[in-house]
Formats: sequence, structure tokens, C-alpha cells
Amino acid sequence: MSISKIDQKLAANLTFNTNSKLKSIGIGDCNWTGGFWADKFKTAEKIMVPYMGDLLCGDVGHALNNFKIAAGLKEGEHKGMFWHDGDFYKFIEAKTYIYAYTKNAGILSEIDEYISIISQAQEEDGYLQTQIQLRKDADRYENRKYHEMYNTGHLLISACIHHNVTGQNNFLNIAIKHADLLHTIFMPETKHFGRFGFNQTQIMGLVELYRTVGDAKYLRLAEKFINNRGKYEVKHDSTTIGYPIGDMVQERTPLRESKEAVGHAVLALYYYAGAADVYSETGEQALLNALDLLWDNVTQKKMYVTGAVGQAHYGASTNLDMIEEGFIDAYMMPNMTAYNETCANLCNAMFSYRMFGIHGESKYMDIIELVLYNSGLSGISVEGKEYFYANPLRMVNNTRDYEAHENVTETPNREPYLECFCCPPNLVRTISKVSGWAYSVSDNGVSVNLYGSNHLKTNLSDGTAIALSQETDYPWKGRIKITVEECKTESFEIAFRIPGWAKSATLQINGEPTSIQINPGTFAKINRVWKMGDVVLLDIPMEINLVEGHPRIEEVRNQVAIKRGPIVYCIESPDLPENTEVLNVYFNGNTELKEEFQPNFLGGVSVVKGEILIRKDKSEGMYHTFTKPEWESYKNKFVPYFAWSNRGQAEMTVFMPVVWE
Repeated sequence: MSISKIDQKLAANLTFNTNSKLKSIGIGDCNWTGGFWADKFKTAEKIMVPYMGDLLCGDVGHALNNFKIAAGLKEGEHKGMFWHDGDFYKFIEAKTYIYAYTKNAGILSEIDEYISIISQAQEEDGYLQTQIQLRKDADRYENRKYHEMYNTGHLLISACIHHNVTGQNNFLNIAIKHADLLHTIFMPETKHFGRFGFNQTQIMGLVELYRTVGDAKYLRLAEKFINNRGKYEVKHDSTTIGYPIGDMVQERTPLRESKEAVGHAVLALYYYAGAADVYSETGEQALLNALDLLWDNVTQKKMYVTGAVGQAHYGASTNLDMIEEGFIDAYMMPNMTAYNETCANLCNAMFSYRMFGIHGESKYMDIIELVLYNSGLSGISVEGKEYFYANPLRMVNNTRDYEAHENVTETPNREPYLECFCCPPNLVRTISKVSGWAYSVSDNGVSVNLYGSNHLKTNLSDGTAIALSQETDYPWKGRIKITVEECKTESFEIAFRIPGWAKSATLQINGEPTSIQINPGTFAKINRVWKMGDVVLLDIPMEINLVEGHPRIEEVRNQVAIKRGPIVYCIESPDLPENTEVLNVYFNGNTELKEEFQPNFLGGVSVVKGEILIRKDKSEGMYHTFTKPEWESYKNKFVPYFAWSNRGQAEMTVFMPVVWE
């Protein structure tokens, strides 16, 4: 089956996302015009995406080769992880966003070449999984460890994005053919396929396909994958051998009964994001009740100060199921061994974005901003060619064996290629599309969610045009100027997010103060008859703050971190005296901290300067007696956490023990 004009007309006349208070703007409606995110997008366009293409389309990444071999266009065998197809689909998605904002015809031509190869690799009945097609020891949907659902989800998402941006059906037809096969196999109730719904990315993909073509069977299948979790006895069978079961893959507790985030962090958050997509279409309150509890559990009990999640590489859930790369107990937040997979951090933002749309509350966008500027962006170098898979909050040299086993994904430096390549394209597609999160459309207006110099031209919910321009040096400065360039003549609302950390923010319209209340962690909403040329000036003081953890987080008791605006800072060994270990660094609680913008340092960042204390007395052994420590004062600078490890191998820490006088 392929999409027809009738299907397109049907989809165009349906209303989607009816249970969300805010709707996303169209892809391409908001363009960065300068500053932080414009620079990052330009790096994505010129360096990140082309470099990634060289990897994935060549022999190093081998992803396109897998499709060529499956299509009979090349000799060889499958290389890469079982989920490598999905990584390539994410790369195509990133490239599609770049095309959407640049209209570079050469990019579209390259994408069409990939799609042609993928189409030839797809089997007649719609099956498309090169890791199975090219293996001789595995059958279709035989064992969930082969991650077929993960690849399916990213295929469907990427194809829908491609169709929405280009209007073409070549990729979408592949996705429809594949999804129809999925529906044929998984919609009937069978014991073999009942527990097969992991890795849950396909839920998001099916909802996206439903929104694109308007066929409700895709939404029903997405809901079925949710309903099947927690429905079957948790024990190994032929479909599960070789991979952890239970909480690891979200199958011990039905979603509607879940209160705690457990298991693999990426699997969990993709699952929650998919369930939020289903809720936005069905309005089922039981789903939302569970998602509210899970979001609170993640962000209030299991999230790092950087917005990172997934505390441990290996561990156990509270139900004592073995878990990998995931959530452990509440408030158990190690620094040096923090796993914090880049994908998991980005999934935290993805889940929060969906909850933001549903509820329209500022707190969700606060988490997105926290991730974007810290634990998300830390996954890639300033240049754009090296990657972190794990994102610890403290790095100490010679404390870990990075060759301990074949599944070690932690590295002391960012790497030019990761064998497990899920994180780099996930991050690059996020950087490429983040302008789409900057604004949302409400019932009678628009919300300003993220700050950065940009131009918005979109339509309000009643179809009328609105155009805004935004000028700011955010996140380094808090002055934000928004000018109305086009709008309707009737009154409508513009809502401005006041971040939870923003104290004493002020708001002016055409040079005059407003009478509305401006409270941190809310939207300041202005409903009036706007006119072309109106100027709103939002001023958010960028104070430098010390942050401490909850008293139950033993790993940071009597320690502090530095945060300015949305940026979390760290101390890095290149800024310390030679041969100084970060474990001997203490923060002087009485120092005065000052900000200084350094345009030629780490791509142009604001550093924070202040005094630290370096402990000079040293002792050997696990425990030892001591008297009063010996201190040496040192004037130091702190750098944004996202920009660490760009000056060679280094030690680093976010939290520092504090000494008060």
C-alpha cells in the first residue's frame, strides 16, 4: 500500500493533538538569525551533518553499506550494532531538518539517493531490518534483542518528517508498507509477540504516521504496544534470551500503574514519550495520571543538576531486576560513575516537550532548556566531530579501565566515532530542529518558549498570520527584545516563559512597564490588541548562583555547583596549576564570583571567575587520620559544562566540596 491523494485529503481534514494545550509550530517556521543557537545550527549544517555522513555512508560507519548489501547493490555482511539502521534514519532526519531551513537542493538530492537504496533493500511484504536480513542465524521478530522496534520507530519518524518537509511520498511509502506489516503481525493477540514491544520507539513512530496519513489503525497499534507492557509473566522465553527482562524493558508494571522510572533510561523515556503522544490523541486520563507521576519521579528524584538521567551503567531496579544504562534508586546520584547517556538526556527533553504541549506549563520547558545547554550539548565537541556517549559529572584520570569489557561506552575523551552510534545522530537531529521548540501555538496566541535571536513566521490557531523577531545574546545575557512584525487586528495572547531560576525579571511593552505579575517558573501572559512594530523587552538578570543537592544525595553532601542562567559550570584541569588533581579542589564559599565573556575561548562562552582552595597535604591509603588541612588559594575560572574536554584529556568536576569561613 502507498499513500494516495484520498489518504492525504483525509489526513488534512482530521484534527490531531486535540488533548494538548499547545501545538508545535511548523518545521521551518522559526529560523535562528544570530547568537548561540544560530552558531550551533551553522555548525550542524557545515560540519556535524557532513562529517556524520562521511562516517555513516562510508566504511567506518557502514550504515548505508548495510542497506546497499540488503538491496543487492554491494557484496558484504552487516556491520554495526543491531540498532544501526535506526541511527541512519536519525541521520536522515537531521539532514531533512537542515534542508528545511536552508532549502539546499543538493541535500534533498542526497536524501533521495539514500531513500532509493532503502527502498530497494525493503522486502516485498514491507519488512526492513538489515541486521536480520543479512544474518543467517536469526529470523524476523524472533528475539527482541535485535532491536527491530527501535529501527522501526526511527524509520517511521524520519519518513514522516521527510514527507512533511518536502511533500514527497518516496520515503513515506516505505514507512507505510513497513507499518502495515507491523500491524498485520502485532495487532492480533499472540503469546509470541505479546512481550515483543520493546524497544518502544515504534510507539512514537506509529502516532507520527497516524498524524501524517490519518489512518487510525496506526494509533490503535501504538496503544496496543502500551497495553501489552506488564500484561505477561516476566520470565525468559525464546523471544527474550540474551537480554535482561522485567524492569529493564518496562514490562513488570503496566504503564497506567507505574509511579517510578525504572530500567534502561532511553527505553523508559522513549516509552513515556510515546505514551504521551497516544494521550494527546486519545485523552485517556489514566495514561496522563501515570505520566505525571513518572515525570515528577524522573525530574525530582533521579535527575542530575545538568538535566542528565540514567545514573548507572549496571545496577538493579528497586524490584531487584538487573538493569543497564539506566535508573537506580531515588537520590542515588554518583558523580564519577554517572552514566547519563547522551540519548537518555535528550529523551528527557523529548518527554518533557510532549508534557509541555499537554499541560502548557513552564516547568517542562525549564527541563528542556537545562538539557539543551548542558547534558545534551556535552555529548559533542565544540568543533562538532567528536562525541561522548556517557556524561559523568566528575572525571578523574586513571580511575577506570576503559578496556574492561566489550560493552564499555565510557571514554576519557570525546571520540571521532562510537561503535554504538545511537547518540551522535540523536544529538545532531536535536540541534538541527531545536528552533521548532522555540515557540508554540495556543488557543488564541503564541508562547515564547526558548530564547535566542530568531525570526518566526507562522499561523495562529485561527489561521491568521503572525511574525515575530527576537534579538538577544542569551544565554550569556538576559536582555531579550521581541518585535511584532505581523499580526491580526483582534486581541490575542503572547506568553513569555520566565525560567524557574529567573529572579527579578522585568517586562516592558513599547518602553512602558507592564502591570502583569512576573513569577519565576511561569509564563507571563499578555493579552491585548497587538500591532505591527510593538516591542516587548524582557530582562532576566543572569545572576551567578551556588547550587546544592537534596540532603539525601550523599554524593554531594557539603558540595556546591555553579550555575548562571541555564548554564551549569565545571572546573577543568587545564585551568588549574600543573599536576593538580580535581579531587584536591575545594570551593571557597567566601569568594566573589564574576562573569566574563570570552569570544575566542571554546567557541565563545561566558566563564565564571573566582577563588578556589587547593588542598596541599596528601595521605595514602583508603582511610587516614589528619589535623587541619593545608590550603593554597588560587584564582580560577569555571567553564560551561557542555564545553569541557575540548582542550585535550582533562580532569573535571561539577560539584566541589565547599569551605566557609
